[in-house]
Amino acid sequence: MKIGFLGLGVMGLPMAKNLVKKSGCEVLGFDVAQNRLDEFAAAGGTPVKEQTDIYKQCDIIMQILPTHAIIRKSVEDAVRYGKRGNIIIDLSSTAPDIIQDLYKTVKEAGMYLLDSPISGGNPMAEAGTLSIMTGGDPQAFEKVKPVLECMGTPVYTGGSGSGDTTKLINNMVGGAILVAIAEGYAFAAKAGIDLQTTFEATRHGFAGGPLYDNKVPKVLKRDYEPGARIAVHRKDILNAIHYAHKMDVDLPLTDVVLRIMDWANDNGYVNEDQAALVRYYEDKMQVTVGQEEK
Repeated sequence: MKIGFLGLGVMGLPMAKNLVKKSGCEVLGFDVAQNRLDEFAAAGGTPVKEQTDIYKQCDIIMQILPTHAIIRKSVEDAVRYGKRGNIIIDLSSTAPDIIQDLYKTVKEAGMYLLDSPISGGNPMAEAGTLSIMTGGDPQAFEKVKPVLECMGTPVYTGGSGSGDTTKLINNMVGGAILVAIAEGYAFAAKAGIDLQTTFEATRHGFAGGPLYDNKVPKVLKRDYEPGARIAVHRKDILNAIHYAHKMDVDLPLTDVVLRIMDWANDNGYVNEDQAALVRYYEDKMQVTVGQEEK
């Protein structure tokens, strides 16, 4: 069995490396950046020059791609060039209605499409401990579950689109927490209390948790080197609002998260870590939060 991997970016490359290391299968990889292909090859992967090589040769086709247009074209090309029985796994953050539309096309071609978005950021991608939320046909999920386990913990969420919907919920909740952290620590800085003491006093309380422990130290050190970029998270927030409109419901808290992420986008911070959301509050409160390490 051959596995193909499209998109060797910040998340995709370490995920593909874990597949090479753990799956026992030949893993073909494609990316537009040659340096990423070189690194993939150095890890034991098989780089290819054309995307179509993956569609034609592989039984399992994985993709983690940046935009809906690219995602749609890749799935359509996988149907065009692939063979019946192939399983296409979209690891991207895709709007549920788009993946449901593509699912019908793939099903008619005698193939399977699983929506399997991921959560955990680059550190968990490297460690192979990502959360993987998978929707689609259960028999296809069971077949590829051992492959997904090379990259993290897969959970079957139900029919087509349910994985992407679950990811939206994950990032709606996460976005609200991130904005709350930014607001709280800007408030603390404005009040003139010690931020590190604030962190130590609260991290084991009701506000604490893995996200708190991960992001607050970055806020305090003004470390905006991306583990997870605002731009990527913002795309999920836009997808959530898009899908909410289709269901004719309002998301007032998610609207606030988007407004702050839009400010980051408009002011040139969107490719920084989510910790940089604190910049919005620094601007509004006229305060500096944290101090860079020397």
